[in-house]
Amino acid sequence: MKSLALSLAIVAAALTAAHADPIADRKALMKERGGLVGQIAPIAKGEQPFDAAKVAEVFTALQANAEKYDVDALFPADSKTGDTKASPKIWEDMAGYKAQAEKYKADVTAAAAAKPQDVDAFRAEFGKVTANCGACHQAWRL
Repeated sequence: MKSLALSLAIVAAALTAAHADPIADRKALMKERGGLVGQIAPIAKGEQPFDAAKVAEVFTALQANAEKYDVDALFPADSKTGDTKASPKIWEDMAGYKAQAEKYKADVTAAAAAKPQDVDAFRAEFGKVTANCGACHQAWRL
């Protein structure tokens, strides 16, 4: 019975992978990421009061989002064209792109671990995280 269940799980996973849409998946992750950043950007701009609990929640969610960002799965060779703003440079320098993604993940993980308790500490961490966004968009996005 266990081998039947295992076999069915393997088939289901294979079928899911066969129907995966890496362009849609990466767009969904980026949309989520942008929405999360948008929740705390007003705090960084001084438009909303500092809220340590909200900042911690969003940094933790950004870290979870970064953990789901599997470059190999999201950028297979057959996803260079279509409804995407990903630059061809990604596939030309996959190692560089992976390094950029890992830097973002490290910075957002550090921000989540820091748990900023005042607006100045938050802005320092937020600046490191969002600098990655700008650098990546400039180098790797059309």
